[in-house]
Amino acid sequence: MTDELGVITGELTVHTTWIEGEAQITVQYLGGEDWYTLSGSPVPAADEVTARALHQAAVEAVKHGAGAQAPR
Repeated sequence: MTDELGVITGELTVHTTWIEGEAQITVQYLGGEDWYTLSGSPVPAADEVTARALHQAAVEAVKHGAGAQAPR
């Protein structure tokens, strides 16, 4: 589930950026140019380790499908 387009399907890339205590999680169609905000992002992340864990949880959620949103 993205803020910009709603539900998107297909092969996706997940990218997480950790800045100033937040993990910004975005998705992109494989080979695409535009990035879309995963609904529920940004997510509070006190440190880089937390941001990495949130990224992995987002990857798993996107793999699962069903309108995945950013993990909390």
